Amino acid sequence: MEFVLKQKKQVAAKKQLISLGTTHFLNDLMTTGIIPALLPLYKHAFELTYFQAGVILFVSSITSSVMQPLFGVFTDKQPKVWFLPLGIFLTGLGLAASGFVPSYGLLLLMIALSGLGSGIFHPEASRGAYLAAGEARGTAQAIFQVGGNFGQAVGPLLLPLFLLATGLDGLGWFLLGGVLGVLLILYIMPWYRRSLVQEKERRKTIRGRKHVTGLCLLTIVVILRSWTQIGVAGFLPFYYLQQGVSLETGDILTFLFLAAGALGTFLGGRFSDRISRKWLLFASMAVTVPFAWVLPHVHGAVSIVVLILFGFFILSSFAVTVVYGQMMYPQNIGLVSGLMIGFGIGAGGIGATFMGWISDRFSIDLIFDLFALLPLLGAMITLFLPDEKSLLSEKKSISA
Repeated sequence: MEFVLKQKKQVAAKKQLISLGTTHFLNDLMTTGIIPALLPLYKHAFELTYFQAGVILFVSSITSSVMQPLFGVFTDKQPKVWFLPLGIFLTGLGLAASGFVPSYGLLLLMIALSGLGSGIFHPEASRGAYLAAGEARGTAQAIFQVGGNFGQAVGPLLLPLFLLATGLDGLGWFLLGGVLGVLLILYIMPWYRRSLVQEKERRKTIRGRKHVTGLCLLTIVVILRSWTQIGVAGFLPFYYLQQGVSLETGDILTFLFLAAGALGTFLGGRFSDRISRKWLLFASMAVTVPFAWVLPHVHGAVSIVVLILFGFFILSSFAVTVVYGQMMYPQNIGLVSGLMIGFGIGAGGIGATFMGWISDRFSIDLIFDLFALLPLLGAMITLFLPDEKSLLSEKKSISA
């Protein structure tokens, strides 16, 4: 009887995770997925300079990513259930409204509104994945995170398939994406409220020491990984354009890179429930180095294979770092999620801006050489992270 109840509980938790992962897909599709691809349309519609177009990305990055740890700290003390539907609705509303505003200032305001919704959504949604995980925390985060990663990959594909035919007015349809996200969240809300009550009682008996240095080092590794991932995704079309490859083909190659990363996220999370998260993170960063180094030196079908493997390995630690950070700060799930998912990606966007400056001053070939050094540095820093077994033993001794 106990086995049957456990099975039913696992099936119910998987349903919640799928709903959260699907909502994560919609949210990231409407922010980090499509907004970078929309810059040419925004630039043409409002007659913007390249700098003004860059400000759009900056505003989106600050509100949707860099501010996530602040929302995480706020909700760690008292989780806000209503942040989930509010966040996904604001994400869709801001994006949809950006297609109808009459001025650049209002455009930035709508982009900020959409980003704010994403920033509100992520820490609370990641907490939901944590609550649904049971003992398989890596797998749970993988299911949740792969939705967001796939949303980022699919976003640019909507531009030629949909928006180039409709123009910015077509963004109005994304309000339906926000509504669909709200409906998915409402479906899991009763379970989420019950789980928060149970978790509150559980935390009265379990404590864990906070590893400030470990979390800081882990955040640096995540930033280096984000600089690599976002830098490649952002500059790959321009790199291939310089080699005579069309922009459309470059966009497809970017999709392959990100889609391979989504697969890596899922499999890496699954494996992290069976092997050391520290060494999986180290392997992810170290194995990335040769593919990053060889990418600028290969062509044709070989370059596509290298690109796919590059994307797979660089993001295979995405879910791993979230769970690893939660082990270091067991009482601050929202803060850790904000740092690992939001701040790291936001800082990666800022790093990509710096790489753009390097490209202008020197060459785009130089930054593709740098992409091999960043994961190498990340792998070296990983060696100084606390061992996972020590984190588990501390938790047990303190709770005893």
